[in-house]
Amino acid sequence: MDAQFAIAGRDFVISVTDKSVVNSILKMKKNQDKTCQLSPHTFMSVSGEPGDTSNFSEYIQGNVKLYSVRNSQDLSPSETANFIRGELADALRSRSPSHVNLLVAG
Repeated sequence: MDAQFAIAGRDFVISVTDKSVVNSILKMKKNQDKTCQLSPHTFMSVSGEPGDTSNFSEYIQGNVKLYSVRNSQDLSPSETANFIRGELADALRSRSPSHVNLLVAG
């Protein structure tokens, strides 16, 4: 079972995500990094199916970096969350949806 939660304060966010990868009753890995930094002020943690989480997080991380290179400015945390929400909505309507749970902090 994946576990992730976050606590948001006025000027900070504390995010906690487990590192284990579990399939049914088998623990497959104990040290999987399920977090990625999207920009200097935006952070994302993922949980769900192992292949979907790695592919989707790399896709989001690449697109956020591409946006910052093209426009010479970083996305704000709310803009990043809106972009991710749109990508997840498109993925849910496709033939191969992503089974991913996300927390975006910034």
